[in-house]
Amino acid sequence: MAAGTAMLTLAGGVAWVPLGSSLFDARSVQVVGTRELPADVVRAVAAVPLGTPMMWLDTKAVETRVAALPRVASVQVRCGVDGTVRIEVTERTPVAVVRRSDGMHLVDATGTDYAVMPVGPPGLPELRVARLGPRDAATVAALTVLTELPEWLRVQVHSIAAESPAAVVLRLGTGRRGDAREVRWGGVEEGDRKAAVLGPLLTQPGTLYDVSSPALPTIA
Repeated sequence: MAAGTAMLTLAGGVAWVPLGSSLFDARSVQVVGTRELPADVVRAVAAVPLGTPMMWLDTKAVETRVAALPRVASVQVRCGVDGTVRIEVTERTPVAVVRRSDGMHLVDATGTDYAVMPVGPPGLPELRVARLGPRDAATVAALTVLTELPEWLRVQVHSIAAESPAAVVLRLGTGRRGDAREVRWGGVEEGDRKAAVLGPLLTQPGTLYDVSSPALPTIA
């Protein structure tokens, strides 16, 4: 390496940079991948120090700051040879809502509560667990069951509850009185088999369908 130069690894390759040169300073910030989260909010939280040489830019610190935003599932920061700092954001995707006194909380597949809305998005089932969270076994079981359901069944789920990891219950229908059917699903195991057994059962009259033991399903 020549005296007075430094090697800089950037998106797209490696460059030799004269020390003290402004050629590879951070000059702009680009935010991509956001849906609900305003790009300006990401830029503000990222707090990228423009004018800083790329080789000295602490991209991990930028990622940590952006990752602290509740809606952010993952983030990666890349430095471009044109002086652009590219912040690639993946937002959380809601799979269920939880009813609270202040509104409907959005929950992603990990069980993370990351946003609140006055009304939940159409088509999302209500999740009912005692201790919501990504480390709660009942939460994890309920969301595992929900996300692994075949599409034909998932669109019928109005709510999903779990008193324990082995006691997941689906409620099908609109939620209106007289329109609900309950499915006792049990645990996360044998999901494909349970769904296959449940399909024909739902063509039969009943309000309670138990497929927790798919070899011995019942209707009541």
